[in-house]
Amino acid sequence: MRKRLICIFEIALLLSCFSGCSPDKTRAAQGAAVEWLKLVDSGNYAQSWEEAANLMKSNIAKQQWQQILDRNRTPRGTLLSRKLISAEYMEELPGVGAGRYVVLQYQSRFQNLGSVVETVTPTLDKDGRWRVSLYYIR
Repeated sequence: MRKRLICIFEIALLLSCFSGCSPDKTRAAQGAAVEWLKLVDSGNYAQSWEEAANLMKSNIAKQQWQQILDRNRTPRGTLLSRKLISAEYMEELPGVGAGRYVVLQYQSRFQNLGSVVETVTPTLDKDGRWRVSLYYIR
């Protein structure tokens, strides 16, 4: 039984190595998301677009991004709390394609909305930096 558990552990470890995402990379993606969310929380929507991944910038114009956040994020009011509830590394996202992504979900509370789930997805850009490529609130 012990040998079987060791074998399962070794297989899991091997698979995690093949996935290309160490805990350090997940932490780096989370750090990038936190810094990016500070821009959004402060209402600096133009800068959040500037700091976003090429994937986001190639799919939405800066002015459109600002308008979307003005309509959907501003009315929610001040952020009261945000807690990470999940972080999942993925190498493909439906409708987006192959890449290196970390899908982060936060339980967040806003002044005018109450509790919601924010999903923030950093991707590893070609320059080796994690940047946010997708963001939505539900």
